[in-house]
Amino acid sequence: MKYAILFTFAAAISALAGEPLGPTTPNPGLHYYYPVPAATPPQMIQVDVCVYGGTPGGVAAAVQAARMGKKAALAVFGRHVGGMTSGGLTEMDIGTMAAIGGIATEFMTRAGGRGGFRPSAAEKVFLTMAQQAGVPVYFEHRLQDVVKSGNHVTALKFENGDTIEAKMFIDATYEGDLFARAGVSYRVGREDNSTYGETINGFQIAKQHQFLFPVDPYRTPGNPASGLLPGISPEPPRTPGTGDKLEQAYNFRMWAARSDNGIPWPKPDGYNADDYALLLRYLNGKPGFDWKFNYAVGPLKLNVGDCNSAGPFSTDFVGGSSAWPEAGYTDRERIFQQHITYQQGLMWFLANDPGVPEAVRTHVQGFGLPKDEFVDTGGWPHELYVREGRRMISDYVMTEHNCMSDIVAEDSVGLASYQMDSHNTSRVVVDGAVRAEGCVAKKAPKPYQISYRSIVPKQSECDNILVPVCLSATHVAYGSMRMEPVFMVLGQSAGTAAALAINANVPVQKVDYAKLRERLLADKQVLDTFTPPPSAPRSPPTLRTPPTP
Repeated sequence: MKYAILFTFAAAISALAGEPLGPTTPNPGLHYYYPVPAATPPQMIQVDVCVYGGTPGGVAAAVQAARMGKKAALAVFGRHVGGMTSGGLTEMDIGTMAAIGGIATEFMTRAGGRGGFRPSAAEKVFLTMAQQAGVPVYFEHRLQDVVKSGNHVTALKFENGDTIEAKMFIDATYEGDLFARAGVSYRVGREDNSTYGETINGFQIAKQHQFLFPVDPYRTPGNPASGLLPGISPEPPRTPGTGDKLEQAYNFRMWAARSDNGIPWPKPDGYNADDYALLLRYLNGKPGFDWKFNYAVGPLKLNVGDCNSAGPFSTDFVGGSSAWPEAGYTDRERIFQQHITYQQGLMWFLANDPGVPEAVRTHVQGFGLPKDEFVDTGGWPHELYVREGRRMISDYVMTEHNCMSDIVAEDSVGLASYQMDSHNTSRVVVDGAVRAEGCVAKKAPKPYQISYRSIVPKQSECDNILVPVCLSATHVAYGSMRMEPVFMVLGQSAGTAAALAINANVPVQKVDYAKLRERLLADKQVLDTFTPPPSAPRSPPTLRTPPTP
């Protein structure tokens, strides 16, 4: 019944928008990908702006385009809108609050603040904003093909047989699925430091979220011939700063409840205690050690509400995410299930395995899954936290130098201010002990500008796509910009640019930046570290040209 109520609200929003909304199949449970019936009959949907991806950036883009008088549609892969913000990540990382404006602050005001709101409440806000703007939401629309004429996209074809034709398209997915199918260049993984003259890209032995004391990596301590414990790479450590295709770890942002008002941690099918042998050795490595269940100590951040990974062995499935960005839908479903098994198994292990220190078991037993959130998936989040997918390569690549304000983009479409942040990518053996690798946490000294050119592809590749989520950035720079409020900021800017491109009948690369800036400021976007009043003269920013990609 709770599941029906959830989508009764969605159906009501849909009816007001005048378009069908809601799931077309029975509850599939915890799945990323599952079959959906063919549309009967298939629809040919014609709009001005088609947004693909139900992330916060996608909602903001569609709402903004509609507010500018364009007919917009939002096509969503699954059953929910709001991405990670409605998928459990309600304690949003921002950096400097004053750097966020426009639809992002509107959302936070409606939701009740920058954090602490419930995931279901966030989704209701997103749906209401779409409804009020007259944006129809097409759930369970999985991109199958992109129709192009030269460098111009004309339509998207979906697995259920529907087609959306549009003048402008916005890829708001976490993976970059639309622009990749359209033939736009991209990067997966980490660049060498030498590629853009950076200092914290590529292979990095972690300084944060590291083992707090030495832990033997071998099945028989001290005996390399016995083999490594699960979760440790057999590859030797590489030269610091060398690039690869490894992805920072994903997890589910559990929304925990007290055990007296929650669902006990489930034991998943496929549970194998040996998967946590390294964690068990770590937890028992210093008898009586005070595990804090916070970011500084771990073994995870566990509290009522939004929970996250903490430490070198936690809810992050280290090594499990690297294939996701370029995987097909069925392979992603397999990876999705692996993440569920790993993380649910981890929580059951911490709460129940007799080898786990009693104080740890007692603490974890004090929490469980919520009865009143994620009701259609048994209290477990429906969204996997894809922290990083493909990253577009455009004529302007945001780098560490932008984050440090050594390079300033003169065509700002929003600010970012959070630290350059990457979760671990692997575990390796160094001098006979296991070490976590990949975590980066370097502060940006102040808010910095994000270039308009970083959200549009090279014109030779496509002239009518905008990319506010998987924008053109290096791994370390993306780590600072990959925050949900920033995606909303860039989504609004992308929706604005799409409308202006239609008005002027020009490619997105030729949008008049002065007009774009004027409209963004009028809509309360924050474009400079200190944005002057509209009537005040604007000093030209300092500019150094970024390295050529």
